This record gives sequence, structure tokens and C-alpha cells, in this order.
Amino acid sequence: MTNPLTKLLSERDWLMADGATGTNLFNMGLESGEPPEFWNVDERAKIIKLYQGAVDAGSDIFLTNSFGANASRLKLHKAEDRAFELSRIAAEIGREVADKAGRKVIVAGSVGPTGAIMQPVGDLSHADAVAMFEETAKGLKAGGADVLWLETISAPEEYRAAAEGFANAGMDWCGTMSFDTAGRTMMGLTSAGMVQLVDSLPNPPIAFGANCGVGASDLLRTTLGFTAQGTERPIIAKGNAGIPRFEEGHIHYDGTPELMAEYAVLARDCGARIIGGCCGTMPEHLRAMRVALETRPRGPRPSLEVIAGTLGGFSSDSDGTGSDAAKPDRPRRRRARS
Repeated sequence: MTNPLTKLLSERDWLMADGATGTNLFNMGLESGEPPEFWNVDERAKIIKLYQGAVDAGSDIFLTNSFGANASRLKLHKAEDRAFELSRIAAEIGREVADKAGRKVIVAGSVGPTGAIMQPVGDLSHADAVAMFEETAKGLKAGGADVLWLETISAPEEYRAAAEGFANAGMDWCGTMSFDTAGRTMMGLTSAGMVQLVDSLPNPPIAFGANCGVGASDLLRTTLGFTAQGTERPIIAKGNAGIPRFEEGHIHYDGTPELMAEYAVLARDCGARIIGGCCGTMPEHLRAMRVALETRPRGPRPSLEVIAGTLGGFSSDSDGTGSDAAKPDRPRRRRARS
């Protein structure tokens, strides 16, 4: 059977994903250091509100509250035996919200990194990583997720382990990495390297791309790096709502809804098929993004100068590939009003 996401991609030029999970939950009262996944059981109404906010803002895809629902991360809270349970409940709540939407909305089972470093640099073996990803995947599958959504990965070894675990669970998937170190992931992978990685997998993702990172400008430069490889696989762009700043004991992101609307249109014009937000992206940002995507015509592929001039300068001169061509000046980044 065709996966619901594949079907929707065949019918639409672009799809809108959701925004931030952590930022929204912190605004609902989640305390620093508290596992968000516990709220699937303890604060069910707030998780419904999280999902519903994305759907009401126009998202075609939303991610479940299961980013840290793996044995490695949950072990920090003496809950390593709850990975399957918390993943399943996260997807069950998502299924409930999506099925009442009145339109097709994809429930994407969020799967984050294990938080451990894989061998040979670290202690986590490939087999143990595969088992962790498989357990989370099976929980999300049991809860009714349409597709799995691997995100914020930095190591190619962990990406491969997740792909194997998902195959063992019999689930289709999407997968993004975070390019937050001068155009590379923390473990040194470039945008071109990610395309090669995806193409080398025996069970490649439905769609792939980048999430989080430094800011929207950098993420779109990475998106252009993907399209430059000539890939025909759908690309995901899920950038942060501006740059974080610490105010009154909390982290705030400076991206306004208007700025995120510009980002969404540029992401589409860069070649992304699935466009959403990451840290700091709230329902008001998503609503502005949806309106812009629906009302503004597709434009030419933007240059780096256009991206920097619209969203603000890049955090580094290089995109990580070793090419210093087309380095734009760095305009001052636009700031949101407090």
C-alpha cells in the first residue's frame, strides 16, 4: 500500500509541517530538565493542544511528542523501560487529533538521537542503537503513526542505525539532520554527504533534509546544497524561528511571523517540498507561513545574496563544502519586537 505521505506528496507541490515541540511545551509549563514525553501520560490535554495548534494553523504534517522516547535518553530519568509505551501513547494522541481534522493530516512519529556517541568514537554499538530505534519505531507504529520522522541527527552512523531499526519495524520514514557547525553537522557531514548517505541506504527515506541548526538562512543554504546534487527525492526544510536569546530566565527566538513567511516562500523556491519550523516556531508563525505559501507565486531559485538580504546573514562564510564562492555581505539580522 502507498504510504499516506507519499500519496499526499503526489497530489501537492508542497506540504507544510509543524513547528516547535519544546518551545510550545515550555510555554505550557514544562520545566527545564523535565522529560516532555512524560506529558503524554501526565498532561494529555496539553499534548492534544500542541498537536491541535499545528493542525489549526494549517500544518499538513505534525510530529509526535516522542523525540526523546528511546531507552538511552529515558535512562537519565530511570524510565528506560518506558520507550515503547511513551512512543505508542504519543502516536495514539496524534491519531486522535488527525482523524478529527476534516482533511488529510499526517501523523509523523518523531524519533530523535539517542544522545550517545556511537562506536568507534563512543561506546554505543551499532546493534544497540538499532535495537533502540526499533523499539521506539514499534511503539509509534502501534499507536497509529503514518510515518516515522527521524530528526536532529548529526552522525551518519546513527542515521544508518535508525534506518535499519525502522526497516525491522516495517515502517516508512523521513529523516533530517542538523547542520549547525559552519555548514556541516556536528560530526562533520556536509549537505552533499547527506545526499550520498541517503542514496546509499537499502531503505532510503521518503523525504530527507535539514532541521534546527543555527538559523533560517543557514538552513536554506544547506537546502540549496541538497538541490545542487540533482536529487529527485523530496527535500525537507524545518528551520528555527530566528536566533535564540535569553530573556527573563527563558530562551526566546527573534523570528517574527512575517519573517517566517518569507523563509517559507524561500524554502519552497530553494526546492523544498516539505516546509516547517523548528525551535521557536509557534502557531502564529505557521499561520503566516501557510498564507504565504498559498498566496505567493513560486519564484526563481534564490541566490545566497537574496537569502541573506531577506532573512539575515549566515553564521559562517563557508557552507561546509570547501567552496567560498558567492559569499554575501552580512546584513543586520531583523529582530522581532519584544
